[in-house]
Amino acid sequence: MSVSQLYTKYTKVWIPDPDEVWRSAEIIKDYKEGDKRLHLKFEDDAIYEYPVDLKTNQLPFLRNPDILVGENDLTALSYLHEPAVLHNLKVRFLESNHIYTYCGIVLVAINPYEQLPIYEQDVIYAYSGQNMGDMDPHIYAVAEEAYKQMARDEKNQSIIVSGESGAGKTVSAKYAMRFFASVGGSANETNIEEKVLASSPIMEAIGNAKTTRNDNSSRFGKYIQIGFDKRYHIIGANMRTYLLEKSRVVFQAEDERNYHIFYQLCASASLPEFEDLALTCAEDFFYTSLGGETTIDGVDDADDFEKTRHAFTLLGVKESHQMSIFKIIASILHLGNLEIQADRDGDSCSISKQDEHLNNFCRLLGVEHSQMEHWLCHRKLVTTAETYIKPMSVQQVVNARNALAKHIYAQLFNWIVEHINKALHTTVKQHSFIGVLDIYGFETFEVNSFEQFCINYANEKLQQQFNSHVFKLEQEEYMKEQIPWTLIDFYDNQPCIDLIEAKLGILDLLDEECKVPKGTDQNWAQKLYDRHSSSQHFQKPRMSNTSFIVVHFADKVEYQSDGFLEKNRDTVYEEQINILKASKYQMVADLFQDEKDSVPATPTVKGAAPKISVRSARPAVKAANKEHKKSVGHQFRNSLHLLMETLNATTPHYVRCIKPNDEKLPFKFDPKRAVQQLRACGVLETIRISAAGYPSRWSYHDFFNRYRVLMKKGEISKNDKKLICKTLLENLIKDPDKFQFGRTKIFFRAGQVAYLEKLRADKFRAATIMIQKTVRGWLQRVKYRRMRNAAITIQRYTRGHLARRLADHLRKTRAAIIFQKQYRMLRILHAFQKIRNATITIQAFTRGMFVRKIYHKILLEHKAIIIQKHARAWLARKHFLRFKCAAVVIQCYFRRMKARQELKKLKIEARSAQHLKKLNIGMENKVVQLQRKIDDQNKEYKHLNEQLSALTSAYSTDVEKLKKELEQYRQNRGDSNQLVNLKKEIESLRLELEKAHSERKIIEDTYDKEKDLFRKRVSDLEEENALLKQEKEELNKRILCQSEDEFAQNTVKENLLMKKELEEERSRYQNLVKEYSRLEQRYDNLRDEMTIIKSPGHRRNPSNQSSLESDSNCPSVSTSEIGDTEDAIQQVEDVGLDKAAMDMTLFLKLQKRVRELEQERKKLQTQLEKKKSQVIETKNEMDSDRDTDLAYNSLKRQELESENKKLKNELNELRKTIVDRVTQNNSSSDIQDSYTLLLNQLKSANEELEVRKEEVLILRAQIIKEAQQKETGKNMDSNINTYTSWPNSDKHVDAEDAIEAYHGVCQTNRLLEAQLQDQRREHEEEVETLKTQVETLRDEMEKQQQVFFQTLQLPPEAQVEFGIQQEITRLSNENLDLKELLEKLEKNEKKLKKQLKIYMKKVQDFEATQATAHTERKRHELTRQVTVQRKEKDFQGMLEYYKEDEPLLIRNLITDLKLQTVSATVPCLPAYILYMCIRHADYINDDQKVHSLLTSTINGIKKVLKKHNDDFQMTSFWLANTCRLLHCLKQYSGDTGFMTQNTAKQNEHCLKNFDLTEYRQVLSDLSIQIYQQLFKIAEGMLQPMIVSAMLESESIQGLSGVKPMGYRNRSSSMVDGDNSYSLDAVIRQMNTFHSILCDQGLDPEIIQQVFKQLFYMINAVTLNNLLLRKDVCSWSTGMQLRYNISQLEEWLRGKNLQQSGAAETMEPLIQAAQLLQLKKKTSEDAEAICSLCTSLTTQQIVKILNLYTPVNEFEERVTVAFIRNIQANLQERNDPPQLLLDYKYMFPVLFPFSPSSITMDSIHIPASLNLEFLNEV
Repeated sequence: MSVSQLYTKYTKVWIPDPDEVWRSAEIIKDYKEGDKRLHLKFEDDAIYEYPVDLKTNQLPFLRNPDILVGENDLTALSYLHEPAVLHNLKVRFLESNHIYTYCGIVLVAINPYEQLPIYEQDVIYAYSGQNMGDMDPHIYAVAEEAYKQMARDEKNQSIIVSGESGAGKTVSAKYAMRFFASVGGSANETNIEEKVLASSPIMEAIGNAKTTRNDNSSRFGKYIQIGFDKRYHIIGANMRTYLLEKSRVVFQAEDERNYHIFYQLCASASLPEFEDLALTCAEDFFYTSLGGETTIDGVDDADDFEKTRHAFTLLGVKESHQMSIFKIIASILHLGNLEIQADRDGDSCSISKQDEHLNNFCRLLGVEHSQMEHWLCHRKLVTTAETYIKPMSVQQVVNARNALAKHIYAQLFNWIVEHINKALHTTVKQHSFIGVLDIYGFETFEVNSFEQFCINYANEKLQQQFNSHVFKLEQEEYMKEQIPWTLIDFYDNQPCIDLIEAKLGILDLLDEECKVPKGTDQNWAQKLYDRHSSSQHFQKPRMSNTSFIVVHFADKVEYQSDGFLEKNRDTVYEEQINILKASKYQMVADLFQDEKDSVPATPTVKGAAPKISVRSARPAVKAANKEHKKSVGHQFRNSLHLLMETLNATTPHYVRCIKPNDEKLPFKFDPKRAVQQLRACGVLETIRISAAGYPSRWSYHDFFNRYRVLMKKGEISKNDKKLICKTLLENLIKDPDKFQFGRTKIFFRAGQVAYLEKLRADKFRAATIMIQKTVRGWLQRVKYRRMRNAAITIQRYTRGHLARRLADHLRKTRAAIIFQKQYRMLRILHAFQKIRNATITIQAFTRGMFVRKIYHKILLEHKAIIIQKHARAWLARKHFLRFKCAAVVIQCYFRRMKARQELKKLKIEARSAQHLKKLNIGMENKVVQLQRKIDDQNKEYKHLNEQLSALTSAYSTDVEKLKKELEQYRQNRGDSNQLVNLKKEIESLRLELEKAHSERKIIEDTYDKEKDLFRKRVSDLEEENALLKQEKEELNKRILCQSEDEFAQNTVKENLLMKKELEEERSRYQNLVKEYSRLEQRYDNLRDEMTIIKSPGHRRNPSNQSSLESDSNCPSVSTSEIGDTEDAIQQVEDVGLDKAAMDMTLFLKLQKRVRELEQERKKLQTQLEKKKSQVIETKNEMDSDRDTDLAYNSLKRQELESENKKLKNELNELRKTIVDRVTQNNSSSDIQDSYTLLLNQLKSANEELEVRKEEVLILRAQIIKEAQQKETGKNMDSNINTYTSWPNSDKHVDAEDAIEAYHGVCQTNRLLEAQLQDQRREHEEEVETLKTQVETLRDEMEKQQQVFFQTLQLPPEAQVEFGIQQEITRLSNENLDLKELLEKLEKNEKKLKKQLKIYMKKVQDFEATQATAHTERKRHELTRQVTVQRKEKDFQGMLEYYKEDEPLLIRNLITDLKLQTVSATVPCLPAYILYMCIRHADYINDDQKVHSLLTSTINGIKKVLKKHNDDFQMTSFWLANTCRLLHCLKQYSGDTGFMTQNTAKQNEHCLKNFDLTEYRQVLSDLSIQIYQQLFKIAEGMLQPMIVSAMLESESIQGLSGVKPMGYRNRSSSMVDGDNSYSLDAVIRQMNTFHSILCDQGLDPEIIQQVFKQLFYMINAVTLNNLLLRKDVCSWSTGMQLRYNISQLEEWLRGKNLQQSGAAETMEPLIQAAQLLQLKKKTSEDAEAICSLCTSLTTQQIVKILNLYTPVNEFEERVTVAFIRNIQANLQERNDPPQLLLDYKYMFPVLFPFSPSSITMDSIHIPASLNLEFLNEV
């Protein structure tokens, strides 16, 4: 492939950039060999010409296709170089927020500086058991790979975590250990995994500190070995530490802190137990305040200190040792605060004896104050002759003090590490281990010293091991694939390592210089220059003679030699150490004793003589000097060699932590810092090694599917895909060295896949252009035809429009002429009419003005006369009314006195029955009198009218006569005086006549007005009454509806809440059962022999009680009827009698009340007759007197009924006559009469109510008599029973028959006794209710009478108002009553809630039995019906066995039972046999036998399940039998709730003596355990198939587009063998499950629950994998998923399981598949996604969108803006923060009651069961 083929137009390349390191550009002109310039265009459209060196022909790096950007594995990139790696990490980190990326065998982890929800327990479960490349990159994937290889290869593993400070090494190591603790938890109760995790807070407290780069930086290296046993459970751990940064104890740079433990202790100094430490805040101590700020944002030191103390306690460190540790740490702080005073000469110094901090230091460490004060300021010099004591200067004392502080802290650090190892140590033999190495990465600062030199030396060693391991893996891969390979040249840093550790290397020269008495750092540096100046890895700086440069694998580092010798010697004065050895505290003394190990845990251990002697200490000093010759560099080299030996003996796994920026900002990526770390950590070296070989690997199948578009049709038709791929590659790539054909894969050189992708894109582009050309041509032709047709249409319409416009113009011209003619005529006409109308108007207004003046004058005179008239009349009426009112008041008081006297008399008379008859007689007389009075008044009214007409006629005749006489008189006499007299007389007569006429008119007007007012008042009252009735009815309806709706809603809500609470309670209970079974299994593992758990006892039914009880059917007076009666009476009272007189509806209500009383009386009569008939049937020998009394009472009731009907008829006739009178007559007197009639009717109604009261009293007396007669009847029955004799009593009766007869007689006696007691109780209750009813009626009648007499005294207007007020108060009282009734109902509802909770389970069981598919169960039972044989009739369905045969029964029927022996019998046969045995034990009343049999059965089933804990068929068999035994114990328990579907024969098989309710609970718990074990087995069989079948297999062939894969296709990470499954395999497995469950006779309800749980697991596992795998989040996967889900739903419908709820559990997966297929561009798309994905959480939606990867270049990636839009739309959701689904979650299981139709006597026991010792009873 030539350069001209690669560097063509539109190809993208990488250009070096000083700011972004690498910058992307696009070629805008094809490059040809020999061109000096490469024409480029940057992403901001800037043009750039890249110079090309013709000698080297070095062209810029090519950029990978966009489809490869964002890959999980960097080795999957086609072009492997630095810019491609950097860009891929940047895209994953910033756009997808993915912090983990594979680079071959290396996991690159970028610190996000933000807590991410990707480390929960469910994520651990998701990665457990998965191959490393199957899921997205994660620290858990590396840990799982190590754990799996340890178990598979039985080889120790190591995880090497490295990186800069602040890159997240400690956190990554912590999460790896958490994974091992979760996956490989200890098998016993030692909780070793908790101890391993508890070591982290301790080590962080004493070994971590805040630096400028990291708030929790580890200042030491550690290697933790986690030990496992043969079953790969954690049994212990061990920790090794390296190179603790002791200098931090005495010095910290600016903005840094000392170790956390100092600040934690100062923050907790106020605690009472720490008062002796004499600590204050951290700012007060020199060693903790050097860095300035003593706190960290977001960190609570006091809280962390509590965690540290808790960790110490968990690891077994005693409280005394903890206090000693804290004292030592506090003493170091006090040591740093010593005040050293210089003497005058300057060569000596001293410390004050009163120094508080020195006192505290000596007190806390238990050393002598004087000696420590002395030896802190002096040192001892030993020569061959004598010993000198020399004072030290201030600077020397400070250095010695700091050295002592560092030494004390280092020794304490070692002691803590040693005790942690003791706590994590175990005596169990270790089978294998996994080591986690958390070690510092390559470091380079402005000033690099001895610590950086050691760190970089360790990284050189680790890099060498890493390079060799990567090279080894590459060669193994090529050998396994059987392809030819050549030796890959890779960077070997052995020369650099030899420079450091070889003979006369840097460390050897350093140790040699340390041995020289006056050795200096400058001399050592000069020796380095002289010795190693010729080495290519060693350089001398130009401007310095005290520093040197080492060329490391990552970069050049310049080291300052100042301080190297002092730090390598690590000098501590012996005198001070000896004082500490002599401490009175044992722990302090032990810290500084000699150690015998040659290689200690840390390189800072020093030894000394056991005792101190100032005078003569030469031998001890020599030994000590010998011990001190071991330098820090020598110790570190030895420990590093030991570490490398350990790592080389294990399989390493690498985690490289990257720090994205120095500002610790979340998700900010600095390319410069990232490139530095990528170079330093070896990632780019891995890329270089991979690129040197064949980095791209494709399986033949994937290559064929991806590049089939480049093949010809004839090649695709061949069957051999391997041959097709070879032919294609030979045609496309001419250089055979660019690819190799392996055994299972094709290997490509770097860049070849990109070339193939380019050819594929060109092929697609050409096809796209062809399609576009054809489609665009067709579209243009269609557009042209449409435009031509449109033009023709427009022309046609335009021409028509012009013609119509011309015709319209002609029409309008003619019309305009006509309009002008008419308009001119109308204008002249309107002017004439206006003038004429104005003239007429003026005349009219003028005439009207004169007429109005005359009218106003006459009107004023008339009004003056009327005012005078009315004023005079008002004065006269006022005077009259004053006298009238006084008279009325006197009359009222007198009449009230008389009325009260009369009322007393009437009350006395009203209590007698004779008075009622008199009243009735008087009522008839009064009615007749009223009728006569009305007739007389009508006659009188007619007579008066006749008289009035006669008078008017006579008056008119007299006037006529007078007129005639006047005329004659005028004619006869002409004298003027006579005429005047006659005129006067005529005037006087005329005045009299006018006066008479006016009086008549006034009378008539007043009559008409009063009549109209009365009618209006009556109509208004009727309307108001109707309105009030309507309002009352509406209020009643509304209240009832509201109460019913609220009650219904409340009950629905409460039922839902109760169901939810019941579900939660059931799930918690089942989890407890599951935990109990797990503990029981663990107990069985520890004990070989199971002890029989004492089962709960059973109780026996008392023999004097009968289970057969019957409820009495006798009716009683209901409270609702009483309430209605009271409401009616209250209504009569509230309305008022005068209002009732005016409103006929209230009278009708009274009549209705009479009817109701009559109905109640009839009910009582019918009840009484029923009771009498029952008593007559049972007691035939009653006296004849009772019959006569009953006949007399019945006759009396008939008479009362006839009288009642007669009264009702009379009342109806009276009402009709009054209505007729009111309509016919209009006078006020008639209306007043009607009022009086209505009042009389009300009185008669009250009297009738009194009569009904008397009847109720009579009936009550009759009931009491009946009760007395019942008592006498019982006595007679008892006497009859004592004296009667049975004729068959002397016959011989069989013992069993006699017993059964006796039991039958006892049961009948109990039944009769219970019935008689119930009847007696009901009669007494009825009597009490009647008494209360009579009393209430009496009170109500008294109230009505009082109200009636009050209303009689009021005037008519006041009566009306009083009636309205009474109606309003009545309505309000009714509303209050309704509210009280509602409150009572709510209280009753709350009381019933508890009972509902208790019976909810039973109700659900009953409903489930009614709702499930009963037909299938019948089918399964009928298929086995052939084996059910009829036994002889005397078989009672019981099996008898001897006590000693019980173990044999359990063994043959349970423990040793083979499923083949019962395969052709009735389903659940063992359960039926066991029940028949239990029934016989119940029949013989042997409670010990029942207890023993049930306990042995339960233990036997548990033993079988433990033995066959992975056998699905056996587990389902015993689940079905356990459930059937539980159903049998319910069905035959004698409880009526379980016997509704039993036949008479089955009822005979019920248990008689024992109540086994508690054993039913135990069997229910056992069923739950078996169900959970069944699902566990099914889960283990089905779970390995789910991911492959649902996500990876191609259900729709050719749909999925394969992308290049990296590490997941590497042979070393895959298990040999094909583990792929198709959806058909899953469906076949579920078919197997379903057929087994149905064959075993399991209830359909349980089968539905099993498959609902299985489908939930399929949904959860598939969705979790989808959320953790970038390679499957594509459009094609969504299509495959939807197809697979539809196949599963079709399977559910085929098995009739659609009602199980299994399909609903797949809803999240369905929505995830739809999300993958939806459009993801606009805001409308975002809203559609938010509305659709309701079952997915916000985190899941965003995660899928981040993971979405286009399969080819024609798809577009999801933009960051679109994802932000989705997050903004979903802010209102309150989704849980959990990302993954808990696939181990189990729905609460229900075992609904399912009775069997098989009777016990029809079951046949086959001989193959070997149960001959069972005898049929």
